[in-house]
Amino acid sequence: MNAITRRGALLGTIGATLAAPRLAQAQGVKPRLTLISQWSAGSDGAAITALGRVFEEEGGTWQHSPVPGFTTEMMNKLRADILSGNPPAASQLKGPEIAAWSRIAPTRDLTREVAAAGYEAVVAPDLAKLHKPQGKWIALPLQIYRTNTLFVSRRAMEKVGARELPKTWAEFNSLAGKMKDAGITPIANGGIRWDDGMKFEIALAGLSPEAYRKALMELDDRTLRGPEVLAAFRQLRQFSNWMDPAAAGQHYSTFLPRFIRGEMGMLMMGGWAQGVIRHNGFGPEDYMVGQAPVDNGKPCFVLNADAFIFWQRREPDFQAGQALFANLVMSKRVQEMYSKITGSVPVRTDMDLSGEGWSDGQREASRSLGESVRANQAVLSLAHNMAQNNQMSAAMIDILTEYVHDKSVTPEVAVRRLAAAVDDAR
Repeated sequence: MNAITRRGALLGTIGATLAAPRLAQAQGVKPRLTLISQWSAGSDGAAITALGRVFEEEGGTWQHSPVPGFTTEMMNKLRADILSGNPPAASQLKGPEIAAWSRIAPTRDLTREVAAAGYEAVVAPDLAKLHKPQGKWIALPLQIYRTNTLFVSRRAMEKVGARELPKTWAEFNSLAGKMKDAGITPIANGGIRWDDGMKFEIALAGLSPEAYRKALMELDDRTLRGPEVLAAFRQLRQFSNWMDPAAAGQHYSTFLPRFIRGEMGMLMMGGWAQGVIRHNGFGPEDYMVGQAPVDNGKPCFVLNADAFIFWQRREPDFQAGQALFANLVMSKRVQEMYSKITGSVPVRTDMDLSGEGWSDGQREASRSLGESVRANQAVLSLAHNMAQNNQMSAAMIDILTEYVHDKSVTPEVAVRRLAAAVDDAR
């Protein structure tokens, strides 16, 4: 397949790009893309709009139909279009739902495009598997967030005389104890379902990435009932004891002003919190950021990613548009543009984030992603429906959030309930 020199130079890129969009234009076919996503506002809306402008600059017709609200509402629209025989050329979708939805309607095989771009070589292996069920690439990941990121208030650190982020859970617990003794609420997390799920996955990943993979990704019953999961529940109980008693039902952003003032000490949250903190009028000088504790001393990346699935269309303009869009999504140029807007990390592990427009938090997370992949410690988020499908994730998070907010449930009982919930949801 011939490379297109102008586009290859423009995109930055990926070695070779498809000739299909250019060939289609030569034959009088203008590349066209219909896209469904839930991104309509904020940084997500700005990023998808910017991607549309790039698509149009490359000669395509961009037709984005945002469905604001929860993912369920977007999926209802997608299902209706598929059942009517008019699926979009591409749609937002992620995690195990890619495989599930690929059984509903035919998808486009992107394997040749991915091979020509050399894309698979720069994508985390566990992430790549999600996008090529049955061995064929049918979806492309665009951006990544690390859920096990630790933000620490600089003012809180000053109050207790601490200077470095804790690297192990023992160090974390010691720092939290000092903060509590100083009148600081140690944990600034909220108390909604996905936040509770994240706190557990961060604890388990930090105790043993290997046990995390077996328990939460492979659903190995022995590991689910094992000592690492029990230890994670005990650490989760520590978290809940160090949170504001009124955190139940509260979004973490509610507590950001108190966190910045040093009234709350530590926040375990995905990299998106950088953008939320900035939106609230604060900056990097107000907090420290890095990887949440990992006891084995190696980088570990709990991964949440956004992606697009490509639906089969026979019209030449849609096929040309899909080829053009695939090249854009995989390119360094677009991934840089997108992540700079949203605060995420590019999917590609070969990106250079040393230039302007990147935050120190993004640079550190990007380095951690590459190092975690090499150490086989990049795992998929349970709380954000990457490790399991929606039904299984919901069943497991029911147990986790009950445990966080009901102190009468012991860690031992929680372990048994989690394993039972998995059995019931299989």
